[in-house]
Amino acid sequence: MTLHLIKLCVGVDSIRELDEWIKERMAQKKKKKEPLEHIHTTRMMPTQKDALLDGGSLYWVIKGVISCRQKLIDLRPFTDKEGVKRCRIVMQPKLVPVLPKPRSAFQGWRYLKANEAPADLAKGAKGAAAMSEEMRRELHELGLL
Repeated sequence: MTLHLIKLCVGVDSIRELDEWIKERMAQKKKKKEPLEHIHTTRMMPTQKDALLDGGSLYWVIKGVISCRQKLIDLRPFTDKEGVKRCRIVMQPKLVPVLPKPRSAFQGWRYLKANEAPADLAKGAKGAAAMSEEMRRELHELGLL
């Protein structure tokens, strides 16, 4: 059964800003002839690796709203220079906007059940994908989306 991760996207104000940051990182990796995968390093290794890699995604919370997701490719445990165990969350670099869903702050990452994950924007409300992120956020806050 598919399981997802959810994580706060700290220091980012929009999907566009996150996308630009990822594209910049991918350009750097391309120059260095490294694999074009987006990696986020975290402290804890998820214990439900098989369920996460069975079609799971990492859902990003931007400014208190689940806003987009990235498909998970791999979870790679490693030990850093200080001897601390960590995990590289490997994702496709493509962001998939989702229907906005509020989410309060939390530390680290959390599991997100498939039935609790917001739908992809393209499969959700008609016309929502064509709207700006700011408009979607405002309509969501008004209870109209």
